[in-house]
Amino acid sequence: MAECEKTMTLGHSAPKSPQGGSPLSVVVIGNGPSGICLSYLLSGYRPYFKESAIHPNPILQWKLQKNAGVAITQQDLEFLSEGLEGRSHNPVAVLFDSLLRPEADFGMSMDSVLSWRLEPDQHIPHLVLGKGPPGGAWHSIKGSMITLSLGDWMELPDLRIRDWMREKRRCVRNDRTTTADIALYYQHYVKDKGLQRNIACGTVVTSVRKVGPASHCKGEGGIADTHLPRNQAAEPQPCSTKPTTNLFEIKGHIQSTTGLEKTFCIYAENVVLATGTYDSPAQLGIEGEDLPFVSHTISELEEAIKQQRVRQNFDPILIVGAGLTAADAVLSAHHSNIPILHVFRRRVNDPGLIFNQLPKMMYPEYHKVHQMMQEQSFSASGPYDGYISLPQYQVLSFKADNKCILQNIQSGERKIFNISMALILIGSNPNLSFLPEHGSSLGVNVELPINCRRNPIDIDMYTYESVQEPGLYAVGPLVGDHFVRFLQGGALAVSSALIKRKHDVADKHPDHNHSKVCQGDLTQSNVASKTVLQGGVS
Repeated sequence: MAECEKTMTLGHSAPKSPQGGSPLSVVVIGNGPSGICLSYLLSGYRPYFKESAIHPNPILQWKLQKNAGVAITQQDLEFLSEGLEGRSHNPVAVLFDSLLRPEADFGMSMDSVLSWRLEPDQHIPHLVLGKGPPGGAWHSIKGSMITLSLGDWMELPDLRIRDWMREKRRCVRNDRTTTADIALYYQHYVKDKGLQRNIACGTVVTSVRKVGPASHCKGEGGIADTHLPRNQAAEPQPCSTKPTTNLFEIKGHIQSTTGLEKTFCIYAENVVLATGTYDSPAQLGIEGEDLPFVSHTISELEEAIKQQRVRQNFDPILIVGAGLTAADAVLSAHHSNIPILHVFRRRVNDPGLIFNQLPKMMYPEYHKVHQMMQEQSFSASGPYDGYISLPQYQVLSFKADNKCILQNIQSGERKIFNISMALILIGSNPNLSFLPEHGSSLGVNVELPINCRRNPIDIDMYTYESVQEPGLYAVGPLVGDHFVRFLQGGALAVSSALIKRKHDVADKHPDHNHSKVCQGDLTQSNVASKTVLQGGVS
């Protein structure tokens, strides 16, 4: 039994002695807004309370003035966030949002009470790994779509999106921007803040696990070629010949335009999960869901419209779901005069529907969809030609002859329809396939898979460190923060925890910062080559 208790959540293995230089302090998996914001904070940018600023919350104002000369990242975040209320369940997310956008939930447009300083000596060596360009899933969304949140709520610290839009001569519609502009803004942010050297794009992580402590300094063997993009890695840590903590081993491959995949393996003292949820659409788990006419992303509808595989005089398309993505699909199909069957499990007047949480003046298009759902059911005709709403229905199965079988949840009545295409748009799940058991052991309920709404990763509320796995952190949708304005609080919490830990180590080991760097002279152009400990071409 004692041996079982020693087993690490992430598959602890026997101690190894990897080749090469010292491990990184932090590896961040995911280069969306969470990963970018965290890289900004780990790069030495520090937030301070402006001397002349006045926060509308008098209690928070008193707390901020009390330590005005101390960076927010070095203050007690629990103390600062106590008593604050907002639209996130995570107190640090509410705190950071309140500092960046005071009174935003009340329609106010107040300046941030923070000023930012670049303090290079506070830099923490880190590497951000992402599949695509900086911005993550924002590059995968239809570019002409308007963001749900206000444009100002999409911005990252210390770079106003309105100023950037003005420079690019782009316009803001109803105080919102297109998803294409947001994706470009995140790319520009990385360049503007000088974060490129810490972000490696085109990388796919395939494995993260715990390994035992080992020496990583010169003399233990040669250094394998890294295969990570040059000029895109962080500086290594000073030598650590007698480490006492376990490390994380991160394996993956580099995506190449030639189709050749190169593998990499790096080690880190801490890992931050910032992967989001966009790349793994949720499924119904029913018969026929894998048939070729059944899709799970709105982009496939757009492609079908372009190729005229769905048309006005064809059988209707089936749209399943009552969220904003399903609403976007309804709008897109209705605009193209394509007949629609819209199936969803809730009642049309269910207060939990997202439409009931959106102001009508700001989101008229979504309220139009909600109106369609209410007024044009299967049993009642309405003004919306070609659209039929089927509330409180579920899909039982799909058949190879393009038939779908639906069932009323209340009465059990079944209906059979011929359809030209089915779109299952019921949300998405995180892709944590690189973790043992897909990370299920990290959830609030370890018996269930990780789900961003029903079973998020269990974290310390003020550091975002995993309760189950020390040294592992999670931010963004994985811990319930789905909006850009709130996921930045996770970056603040993680950076604050790591900065405080760094200072604690420095206080206990004054000579630590003067240790020589492993492998001698490391230039920015070959840093990645020195930090990767194993590699090869597959």
